[in-house]
Amino acid sequence: MSRVLVVDDDQASARTLQLHLSAQGHDTAVTHDAETGLATARELNPDLVILDIRMPGRSGLEALPEFRALQHAPHIIMITAFHDMDTTIEAMQQGAEDYIHKPLDIDELDAAIERILGLGRADNLVPTSDAAGGRFEMVGRSRAMKDVFKNIGLVARSKTTVLITGESGTGKELVARAIHNASGNAAGPFVVVNCAAVVETLLESDMFGHEKGAFTGAVGRQPGKFALAAGGTIFLDEVGEMSPGMQAKLLRVLQYKDFTPLGSKTAQRTDARIIAATNVELADLVKQGRFREDLYYRLRVVNVHLPPLRERPEDLPDLVQALLARINADLRSGITHIDQAVLDCLGDHDWPGNVRELENMLLKTVALTAGNTLTLDQLPPELRGACAAPKKSPLPSAAGLGSLAETERNHVARVLQATGWHRGQACEILEISRPRLRRIMREYSLEPPADAPENGGGED
Repeated sequence: MSRVLVVDDDQASARTLQLHLSAQGHDTAVTHDAETGLATARELNPDLVILDIRMPGRSGLEALPEFRALQHAPHIIMITAFHDMDTTIEAMQQGAEDYIHKPLDIDELDAAIERILGLGRADNLVPTSDAAGGRFEMVGRSRAMKDVFKNIGLVARSKTTVLITGESGTGKELVARAIHNASGNAAGPFVVVNCAAVVETLLESDMFGHEKGAFTGAVGRQPGKFALAAGGTIFLDEVGEMSPGMQAKLLRVLQYKDFTPLGSKTAQRTDARIIAATNVELADLVKQGRFREDLYYRLRVVNVHLPPLRERPEDLPDLVQALLARINADLRSGITHIDQAVLDCLGDHDWPGNVRELENMLLKTVALTAGNTLTLDQLPPELRGACAAPKKSPLPSAAGLGSLAETERNHVARVLQATGWHRGQACEILEISRPRLRRIMREYSLEPPADAPENGGGED
């Protein structure tokens, strides 16, 4: 039997969790603030603490290091009603082992508890920095993006080499910057090398530097990107485009932490953290003999994968809000509303260029918009023409950019309408359990029309 402590100021939620966990065979205690939770933890030595972030007095995030510093450090699962990448990263850095959003999906919680309590008790984890720092520009509420945020927080605690994979335009450099900004190297430089954009004959000089006279045109000594990244991070974008010769030189840097500038006989040490990214399958290039297998495994110590936008449509409303806020600031525009028909149209598009394509489209559209509302007729003709005719909807015609709850309600309602209120199909599209869908429907008063299939596709 495992001992579980729930620390949540929402008494109804805490009591529900206690009843559920007790039914699962756990010895469960409940407190409603951080200080009482810490005192109870010192007395009971729980195996697991389920800790709410927003509470009166000290927040769960502020108390997290003290829970982790207890003599018998418990495992920690953070819970919150807020979707915040910075907080997710900081919680994972501070030693939390999972981060689950409210309303809680009981299936997701049970899976997390089973995974965590199936492991041996972890050693105390010491955070590498007091705060993530920097400005993060990534948003998303899909499970895939939540996993990305968790992984950023975990890998930022060490100088492990990271390989970021994903299609072009998914935001791989943003992930690399987030890892850097959340690491102990955040005060150091973040240096980018685009391995596909630099001519092969100049890439070695660009990365490692050169001495005067090393080649025609080398009129003076020039430090390379590895030297400039001292004390920070070097980001190797599109690393799959490297020539075999450069792959061998990069392998040496990874193995021995040194490099030799062109024209020099003296090796220089490097303490820069290496993060690489690729939009191709390096494993396929290895099979084709175009990429060194030993380098592949050296780069892929930890892999963070960014899913394409078409696989996480639930992130689209949040992305539109975030991108419009940035575009408003850059262009000094005043877009404050977006018609529901626009969001529906954007949701019908596959976005082969991913977030970069979405941003470029919004930038062009806002630049040509005089008012404060984006409407369907302002979208590019090729995008507007591919959209289905707007469907009648009981939802507001204009979604305010500041209401995430309204965005969630609108998105779930659209999925239910698109599936004819078939809840099984809606759960598959939304990637949530039936109990969670029922809770969302109750929370937002989403009722099926009278002509909807009875029980909505097998309600239980």
